[in-house]
Amino acid sequence: MDRPMPGRYFPSPAAGRFDLNPHPQQPLLFRLPVAANDQVPGEKANKAKIIERAAHTINDTLAQEKRYPELDSYIGRKYFLTLQAGFHANGFAEGISSDYAIPTSAAWYPFQKTKTYEIPDRIFEQYNEAHVVTIMGLFAELNHAWISIDNALYLWDYTHPNPELIGFEEQPHSITAVKLVKPRAGVFLRAITHLLVVSTTADILLIGVSCEIGPGEIRTISLYHTRMALPIRGMDIGVMEASKASGRIFFCGKGDDDVYELTYQQEEKWFQNRCGKINHSAKGLSALTPSFTLWGGNGAQERVVQMAIDDSRNLLYTLSSRSTIRTFHLKAPNSLDLVITRNLPNIFSNVGHMTPRSELFSATTSIVSISAISAKEASKLHLMATTSTGCRLFLSATSSYGWANDTSTSAPTSMQVQHIKFPPPLEIARPPQQNALQNPFQNPLLNPLQGGQRNAQQNAMQNTYQNSAGASENYQINVPVNTQSQSLIPLRIALRYQPGYFIVCKPLDGVDSIFLSAPDSGLIARPRDQVQMSKYHESGMWLNTGSRVEDIGLVSPPFQAADIPPGFGNEPATQFDIPTAEFAVLTSIGIQTFRRKRLVDIFAATLRHSGDEIEREVKLFTNLYGLGETNATALAVACGQGLDVTADSRIAKITDPDILEKARKIFIEYGGTAVLNQNLILNPSLQAVDNVQPSPRHQGIALYISRLLRSIWGAKIITIEVTPKGGFKVKTTISLKKLSEIQHDMTTLQEFLEKNKKFIDGLAGPEALSLASNKQEEVLLQAEHRALHSLVSVLSHIIEGISFVLVLFDEQVDEIILLLSEPFKEQVNTLTFEVLFTTEIGRKFAREMVKAIVNRNIAYGSNVDTVADALRRRCGSFCSADDVVIFKAQEQQKKASEAVKNSEHSRMLLNESLKLFQSVAGSLSFENLQIATEQYTLLDFFAGAIQLCLAVAKAADKGNLAFSWISDGRPENDTRKFSFEARRKIYDLIHQILTAVDLAGSKEPEKIDGRYSITATKRIEAYEVVNSSEDIVFQENLYDWYLTQGWTERILEVRSTYIIAYLEQVGKKSVDHADLLWKYYARLEANYEAACVQLKLAKSDFNISIEKRLEYLSLARTNASTRINNLQRQKSQILIHEINELQDVAHIQIDLLERLRVDDRVQPARRSAVEAELNGNIINLTTLYNSYADPAAYHDVCLVIYEASDYRDFTDIRLTWQNMLQRTHEIALERNNMRPFEAVSDQIRSLARRLRLSENTFNPDIVVTSLETYAFQSQNNVGPENWVISLLHDIHFTYEQILPVLENMLYRNEAPFHGPNRRIIAKEILYVIEQWYLEAPHKPFGDENHIEPIITMLQLLQQQNLLTDREVERAKIVIANLNRPRR
Repeated sequence: MDRPMPGRYFPSPAAGRFDLNPHPQQPLLFRLPVAANDQVPGEKANKAKIIERAAHTINDTLAQEKRYPELDSYIGRKYFLTLQAGFHANGFAEGISSDYAIPTSAAWYPFQKTKTYEIPDRIFEQYNEAHVVTIMGLFAELNHAWISIDNALYLWDYTHPNPELIGFEEQPHSITAVKLVKPRAGVFLRAITHLLVVSTTADILLIGVSCEIGPGEIRTISLYHTRMALPIRGMDIGVMEASKASGRIFFCGKGDDDVYELTYQQEEKWFQNRCGKINHSAKGLSALTPSFTLWGGNGAQERVVQMAIDDSRNLLYTLSSRSTIRTFHLKAPNSLDLVITRNLPNIFSNVGHMTPRSELFSATTSIVSISAISAKEASKLHLMATTSTGCRLFLSATSSYGWANDTSTSAPTSMQVQHIKFPPPLEIARPPQQNALQNPFQNPLLNPLQGGQRNAQQNAMQNTYQNSAGASENYQINVPVNTQSQSLIPLRIALRYQPGYFIVCKPLDGVDSIFLSAPDSGLIARPRDQVQMSKYHESGMWLNTGSRVEDIGLVSPPFQAADIPPGFGNEPATQFDIPTAEFAVLTSIGIQTFRRKRLVDIFAATLRHSGDEIEREVKLFTNLYGLGETNATALAVACGQGLDVTADSRIAKITDPDILEKARKIFIEYGGTAVLNQNLILNPSLQAVDNVQPSPRHQGIALYISRLLRSIWGAKIITIEVTPKGGFKVKTTISLKKLSEIQHDMTTLQEFLEKNKKFIDGLAGPEALSLASNKQEEVLLQAEHRALHSLVSVLSHIIEGISFVLVLFDEQVDEIILLLSEPFKEQVNTLTFEVLFTTEIGRKFAREMVKAIVNRNIAYGSNVDTVADALRRRCGSFCSADDVVIFKAQEQQKKASEAVKNSEHSRMLLNESLKLFQSVAGSLSFENLQIATEQYTLLDFFAGAIQLCLAVAKAADKGNLAFSWISDGRPENDTRKFSFEARRKIYDLIHQILTAVDLAGSKEPEKIDGRYSITATKRIEAYEVVNSSEDIVFQENLYDWYLTQGWTERILEVRSTYIIAYLEQVGKKSVDHADLLWKYYARLEANYEAACVQLKLAKSDFNISIEKRLEYLSLARTNASTRINNLQRQKSQILIHEINELQDVAHIQIDLLERLRVDDRVQPARRSAVEAELNGNIINLTTLYNSYADPAAYHDVCLVIYEASDYRDFTDIRLTWQNMLQRTHEIALERNNMRPFEAVSDQIRSLARRLRLSENTFNPDIVVTSLETYAFQSQNNVGPENWVISLLHDIHFTYEQILPVLENMLYRNEAPFHGPNRRIIAKEILYVIEQWYLEAPHKPFGDENHIEPIITMLQLLQQQNLLTDREVERAKIVIANLNRPRR
């Protein structure tokens, strides 16, 4: 057979093996990397990488932030305390509190005035022309104010320096009320985001409002005619409210307390206009409600003064002019059921059980406002009602099923007061004094009614935040609850915004002062002790408006840090994530805005105004909020997160170097130290470093990072929307602007830590360990370094991860996702930022998408180096040097596909791409490998594709764990199995390549004009790579594949050093595989080895029949008997001896099996068991004899067993012969198919062949004696005369052997041949002598020496009268012949 010359195709992949330089192994797809040698704190012996530890820290911090106490936990009933002088002392009162901190220093104010906007002159011009009524208000969420003057409505953007006046003057009736609401979905165009509900003396009009946000966050309002109006002539509408969730609109008149609903729809229907109204109060329980009151009424008709809607519970609350609170249950589509009515006496009855008599709850006290509390904010509290004396009543509603929380199907049935928050101390603000820093919380507020005089109760109250030394005692449990403060009397407006912002307007001499308070979220989030956990801490301040307040509105979206009560009110957690709350106050002279100051803003302000008292301020802050929060806040300020209002009323970041430097020093100097965790010291499974709790500085960094990331950490990166045409559109879940801001903040933090690391314990480097004075300090420093280093390390991952997302959305994301492989494509919409930043899975996703980006750009003609360099600059870790090599290799592949197939240029490009791929085999993902091999296969580069697969498989398992796993028997639940599975997937690609090779070869002749064709040459090259591979795991996998395909002939043709070991291994599993082994040896003419395999098969435990085993023994004997060399001759003889012995046993076993199958004595149930036992493994002779042959009375088989086992007890042998003859005789009689002597003759002939006339088991003495005895006793005169002698002679017993036995029987004179019966033996002797003589008359008895003894014997028989007369004559004839001379 002609073989191609090496190098026939330039340069042939099979001609030489490239030097591989694989890179470190990459984990399998969707498998987390193996843990590093360092351990995660608090986990037993668990190893994790640095980034995973940082992720664990961030997750723990976020989880802690989510555990912010829910409103119910610090507003509710508490145990009753003793009453002392009108105060509840020695602890908390039952459901009452008055915990306020009123700072005197502007730095500590909870709110900050931002700007004052003047009312446009055109508004005043219109106002001066008013005739009937004028109303003013705010649409704060749209940054617009409005004023209705008689029948005209005007809107303007109060934030614009020269706003455009938007007017609605197209109706003639006076306007009585205006409300901005959210419309019901599907009724109006999408552009209409709001509705103006305008009530006049004749109609309620619906006006569409669209709001577009332009550059600079400027909102542009447009009004639309909807042609929707509801006639209400005769009703004076005073209150309107709408559901933001459902768009349902409710209104009430000033003449009664009925609740109406305004219905509206897109088109008119039969008997139904586009607008209608429903009276929901003229039914049910409202008819039973008394129309009189003893509290706060003057006999006037009761009317609704306020409505509030809780969409989370589907409840509507109304407050009447008589301070009656009614609760309605909203049901779709237009149902509203009154479920609870609580009048003022009922409510004050609850109050009386919670607090002793107070002047704040008198007959003149009324409820002036109500505010719904969402189920997201509190699970039990439903409503806050504010009294005319400034007391806040927190009420809960319950149903028959318990607390009426967030379910809309269960309406509440009762309502009661749970907590009372009394007004702040009876003081008003005055300008801060110069020494305010020494006592920033001294409450310098004067009583507006009493000119600064204080009553005894106020003098008895302790100052809140006495000084920095006593700041840690703020909100002490021994501070009495002030139940008599009249600081908010008279109260005109009271509003509550979530998560507890409280705004009150108090008129004084025609000018309104505003009291603002907010929960002290920092203190509530991290109370110093168990007592503080249940206190409702608030920080408040007074603001002088200088005019009458007309309206107050929330400019920013309603605050919520979570969607459930726990964590809902955590303001510190959202400092850097969502805008802080902003409010607008409309007065008769302008609009003032003020914002909620964040904790970071308060801290920055204290640094600005602290002067030389900075240490005092820091201690105060630390005592209030803890070192961890202090570090987080100082770090945020140092990184430029602090905001303040500038002189030109702009909100800007604080960049004052002096403030930033102060914050930097505080972060460094107040960072604290790591400490041993006493709870873990006794745990022997943890290392010393795991028993350390990191420093507050570490906690602060973790807090700051987690707060920057909170909105994106668990969020999905992309959102896939289905288009109306059935396609899909990919959008970013988080806005790119938000991501850029977070990336900027992370970069600033990274730069800050890098710049200051030498001053920070744990980041200073190894030299810091030299400062440790003992082993414990060294361990603490190591633990601190490990914790801080993990957080610093994760920053770069986050920054690059965000860069990657920004790069991703700079491309055509839709096309990139389509280029991903199926596993990634299916899960890409589940990828979160956390996974991207901190796990190998996320990095795999990113690398795959980067490769898709590169491939897409290559497909569009871009240069791979240009694209790759751009990616490496922006997100280098996602586009490594190995990735660039892969991209170049793919580019070479693409060029090869464009070149002429099988040309020299194409082969050069393919070999170049192969070299590039092999150089980064360790970094080549399975998907890229699959694509590369498919491309190679299409280009008929089969050998190169196989070489690449083998290189990647080797690089993927450098430790050869797959081979060790196979060698150990493939144990389950072994981590090495993953290495094997990874390699097996790669080998499957080789199988596909070989299939393609064979398919291509089948389409063309192997030789053309006596020379190999191109396809045949490539096939030979491919199989040379396969068969010459030194990868044992691959070779075994290849042979397994051959077997599954049924290609046994291909296996027998393989000439490899691994095939015999493989066949020996698989030969242990099945007979078919073992057959392949001896057949393979036979092909090699290794007959002795083939015989050994066949012998093992015959002796094996495989499910092989006894006949098949005998066949293997026969084949083995043939192979072992074949001519062999001298070295194996002795081994062959030993082998043949063993084979012969086993053959004898197998024959006996087969004989027993066949007999027992047809033996009627065997029960059917036992027969199958016997057959199973005998038709299997070769059984030893002892078992065959004792269990089968002897019990079954197969005496002939017993004799064969004697012979095979070389048994020589002649007594047993003789007895067995006798039993056999007797048993044969009985069977012949039973069957009656032949005469008994004939059956015996057949049995003797069979045994003679089987026993080969053995001297042991076929001894002449035993056989002749037994037969003569049988013939005399059982067949006397039945058979032919002398049939025994004839039989013996037929089986090749010589007369020379028979005659001595008969002679001995004659002389022994034993039964049954004694006395006259001796004549029978004498007759047999005469017959033997006659026949012996006749065989050779010319040379009788073979030897003349026998003549004389025979003549003597015949004469003796005559002398003893043992012969009949006729027999005597015969004897004389024999004697005469013997005496005749011989020639």
